[in-house]
Amino acid sequence: MSTSRSLSLSRLSAARRPSIRFVSWLSAALSLGIIVLDALTPAELVIGTLLSAPVALSALGGSRRLTWSMVGLALAGNLLAGVINLSRDGYSAVALANRAVSMLAALLVGALTLRSQEASWRAARLSEEERRLARERSLRVLIEALSGPYGRAEFVRRAAQALRELSQAESVEIGMVRRAVMSEPHAVWPQGAGHLGQRLPLEYLSKPGSAQLLWGASGGDVWLARLGRPGDELLALLRSPQAAPELLSEAIQITGPLLERATLIDDLAAKQHQLAEQGERMRDLIYAFSHDLRTPLMANALNIQMALRGAYGPLPGEYLRTLENGLEANETLLSLADQLLLLAKYEGGEREELLSLDLEALTLSVLTQFGAQAGARDVTFRTELEPLHVCANRFDLRRAIQNLLENAVKFSPPGTTIELSLKSEDGQAVLMVADEGPGVPESRLPALFQRFRGGGAGAGSGLGLYLTRRIMEAHGGQVSYVRALPPLTPTPRSLFSLSLPLEGSP
Repeated sequence: MSTSRSLSLSRLSAARRPSIRFVSWLSAALSLGIIVLDALTPAELVIGTLLSAPVALSALGGSRRLTWSMVGLALAGNLLAGVINLSRDGYSAVALANRAVSMLAALLVGALTLRSQEASWRAARLSEEERRLARERSLRVLIEALSGPYGRAEFVRRAAQALRELSQAESVEIGMVRRAVMSEPHAVWPQGAGHLGQRLPLEYLSKPGSAQLLWGASGGDVWLARLGRPGDELLALLRSPQAAPELLSEAIQITGPLLERATLIDDLAAKQHQLAEQGERMRDLIYAFSHDLRTPLMANALNIQMALRGAYGPLPGEYLRTLENGLEANETLLSLADQLLLLAKYEGGEREELLSLDLEALTLSVLTQFGAQAGARDVTFRTELEPLHVCANRFDLRRAIQNLLENAVKFSPPGTTIELSLKSEDGQAVLMVADEGPGVPESRLPALFQRFRGGGAGAGSGLGLYLTRRIMEAHGGQVSYVRALPPLTPTPRSLFSLSLPLEGSP
């Protein structure tokens, strides 16, 4: 690549100024010489017509002002020489006509010169516009080639191919340099071994202090650039590029931010993989913990139940109450273990086959489970259930209904009624649980169905309502909560509802 191709536009303009001054001085000197010669020679020789030559010569300077100056000088010289000839040789019609022709020739040549300059400038502007469009087109192709969601390895491969097409180089090689050795990620286009695994020459690694983005090596046959952030840079080697250095510099500037995005994509992918591994380990831990927790809890519950039935002889009333409290706490832990197992299944993305299920019968079965607990709190149930069938996992859906009823019994004031209704609405089976409890505080509504919420109605392990939401979403349904106030209901009520598609519905 020649040295002249690396000059900037400003340096090219500065280099042209001496030639303009030279043309100006040459044209002026030639004009003065012709004027003097014309004044000294007889009028019949018509030396003044030669003044058209400096006018035409001024076109080389590329200046309209210079051309007009030369036209004015030619006209003034013709007038001056004509006056001198007239005073010396006397009046002559032929000489006067020749002088007029000489002046007209200068005007005509001046006009043609200006037209030629305008045409040249127009052609230069068109040529510059074409080069600009071609440069923008090349850079746009480069951006399109590198703008996808690529990691560093794929980005390096595509960058080598795109830069080679843009620069028209013999080859383009891009890679990471570690301890002066070309390493992965690495790519060469056209494909080949390149310098992968080889120690690079010192001139490839030492960037001159005066270099901006590109610097040359191997006598100008290889141009080099660094891509990316310091400390995590890639080295690009372009062998015998044909594109202008200005275009290559723009391409390198564009490639840098795109490489940083590719690095970010790799970092995000690595973090996602790390999080997935951590999530898998956590699920395995929850499975193991829940499974290992259930065995001693069930054994403990069995022993407490045997003691309450008198298997170990009569026990004082205080002991019996303590055992009953222990059994209740034991059942709470068993329920928590079941919820953890179910949560681990849903968090892990496990899916089981959904079968036809009688939702009315399942609801009544869950309802009987809370009969004793509701009676102890002086809470009654009122039901209005339609016989509806859905496709669901029986155990999981039972857990969702159980979570809602458990909260309703827990927070219902003594002497109140919990209403259960099951009906069909727009192809959905809607199960609603309404209680007269205090409801959910406004501040907790946005996080009501999230994990580990705390405080207020519905508080507990922080998993129940979240698990209910996950179960319903897995069945194509949803869970919702509203606070109904009079006159919609006789008394303020908390309304939790489960909705899921009816069997056979689209």
